[in-house]
Amino acid sequence: MAGMKVVVVGCDDDGNIDIDDLRAKAEAHRDDLSTLMVTYPSTHGVFEEGIQDICDIIHQNGGQVYMDGANMNAQVGLCRPADFGADVCHLNLHKTFCIPHGGGGPGMGPIGVKSHLQPFLPNHPLVTVGGEHSLGPVSAAPWGSASILPISWMYIAMMGPDGLTDATQVAILNANYMAKVLEPYYPVLFKGTSGLVAHECILDLRHLKKSAGIEVEDIAKRLMDYGYHAPTVSWPVPGTIMIEPTESESKAELDRFCEAMIAIRAEIAEIEAGQADSHDNPLKYAPHTAEVVTADEWAHAYSRQKAAFPATWTRESKFWPSVGRIDNAFGDRNLVCSCLPVDAYTE
Repeated sequence: MAGMKVVVVGCDDDGNIDIDDLRAKAEAHRDDLSTLMVTYPSTHGVFEEGIQDICDIIHQNGGQVYMDGANMNAQVGLCRPADFGADVCHLNLHKTFCIPHGGGGPGMGPIGVKSHLQPFLPNHPLVTVGGEHSLGPVSAAPWGSASILPISWMYIAMMGPDGLTDATQVAILNANYMAKVLEPYYPVLFKGTSGLVAHECILDLRHLKKSAGIEVEDIAKRLMDYGYHAPTVSWPVPGTIMIEPTESESKAELDRFCEAMIAIRAEIAEIEAGQADSHDNPLKYAPHTAEVVTADEWAHAYSRQKAAFPATWTRESKFWPSVGRIDNAFGDRNLVCSCLPVDAYTE
């Protein structure tokens, strides 16, 4: 929209919104303050401790609060966004309500508003919905996605109130369990005042670049040799990994992932101690495909076994990456079409 201004609010050392900074900026822009977008729990992996004060400050200066519902899997059965003071909240169906979170979506979820915004809800020419001040229809409203909504409905019906609450509690427990297990090896960047995290934790890997020349991408690629697709990398903080186990993983699987991360830290320690080459090591050349490992020639200073079977379980059930290391940045900046040329479709 023309003339729209976005103001960024700072955070404190614990990853919470800096309330003094928020108050100052809200008062400075009160004449044209529209909306604050806040994520709860925050993407830093902590419950925003001053969330009610945050909402009050925005309301006192004439604005509204939009709450990102991406992290409802840490709220269902325990708290309600409306009680914090949020005016609008969307509820992501992925993660929380059984819809997979792969491939960048699907972006589907109901949006709830407080009663004073009801008159402005979207209308539709075929059914009577929305309010008296509606601006017209919005894509996918009022029906949403018929292929997605029944799955979430069945999940909620089968889980029931107690089951959904249990899922929330287990999601938070799993994240804190992994944070405690991995913290001796990788610093946890943000924690609440109690020393705990919410439904996810951020591991700080930035110091490894200085001590061993290892980047977050090297660890992400090496995880593939252990049979894992890496968690979210370099978001929301560059050079970090954000781990969000949700409630669906067993303790055995959580332990196996932690063992992989601990083993990778031991591989980095070998580089730091000069026992492994800083350039020719399993992390820099990960992932290792079956074609590379079984080739007649092997030019690396480390063994094929270390490359392909770094943990006992990889011998019992090995996932082989189909492609070796690629230049991610080059691929992002250069579109390569794998289609047949146009003349292949002509007779």
